[in-house]
Amino acid sequence: MPSAVEGSEGGEEGEILRYEEAEDDNVSPTDLSELLKEGTKESHDRAENTQFVKDFLKGRIKKELFKLATVALYFTYSALEEEMDRNKDNPVFAPLYFPLELHRKEALVKDLTYFYGEDWKEKIQCSEATQHYVDRIHHVGQHEPELLVAHAYTRYMGDLSGGQVLKKVAQRALKLPSTEEGIQFYTFDNVSNAQQFKQLYRARMNALDLDKNAKERIVEEANQAFRFNMQVFDELDKIGKSLTEAAQDGGFPAHDGKGDLRKCPYYADRLGEAGPGCPYQAAAALAKQPLVQLILAACVAVAAGAAAWYLM
Repeated sequence: MPSAVEGSEGGEEGEILRYEEAEDDNVSPTDLSELLKEGTKESHDRAENTQFVKDFLKGRIKKELFKLATVALYFTYSALEEEMDRNKDNPVFAPLYFPLELHRKEALVKDLTYFYGEDWKEKIQCSEATQHYVDRIHHVGQHEPELLVAHAYTRYMGDLSGGQVLKKVAQRALKLPSTEEGIQFYTFDNVSNAQQFKQLYRARMNALDLDKNAKERIVEEANQAFRFNMQVFDELDKIGKSLTEAAQDGGFPAHDGKGDLRKCPYYADRLGEAGPGCPYQAAAALAKQPLVQLILAACVAVAAGAAAWYLM
């Protein structure tokens, strides 16, 4: 089992949890960490293969969609951390309470301020899929607190693992600042070694006083958490398909892809801002209309005929 020297249980301000090199040699198949690992493999694979996640990993992420994903995370973690605070002294969850090291709400507030401005609260709303997730978290925290372990495990362990890959992809694809504005959510300043911390966290889970039935219920709840996440991913994917081409490049109007967009005299600083659009964008959109394409084809045919007659 991992051994740890802890600077804080839940962490007081200014303290950082420190832990020694941890080993997993003594893990048993009946330990909760192993049951969760094996019992959620299929759900994990399905989540990784949702279209939204696959596109994200390939760097095909629109800035407007990334902003909406950040909004969904804000509502999810607000609910999760509210219920964790509620149960911080409950023995079925207390050993996993690490607010200094793990809590994400404050980081998400910074990200939303970066994307939406100081009045971000007035510009966001909880989506339908996210609301279902939030409602379940509140129910669990208030009525079945032992199941809160499943939601904390699914979210935070994922954030410390695959989340770090998504951080790099987002920063590169969206050309976000090197100072990490917009991706504070993925930055764990008070976790000095993610791998060792995850081992400590798993050891704490395995030490919880839970019977076989409780462990099985936690595994099922973790699978349910994955399903909630997949529903949010699917919702975002549908929204992404409905976004106009104007929103594809970080929320700015589409251009011809050549030169500096800001030099276009019809450039608008922000998507949706009043004022005339770029003529290239308007012409490109118009040219995609079937009737216009038919007219253009007819014109080309007439021109070709005239040229042929002239050259005869």
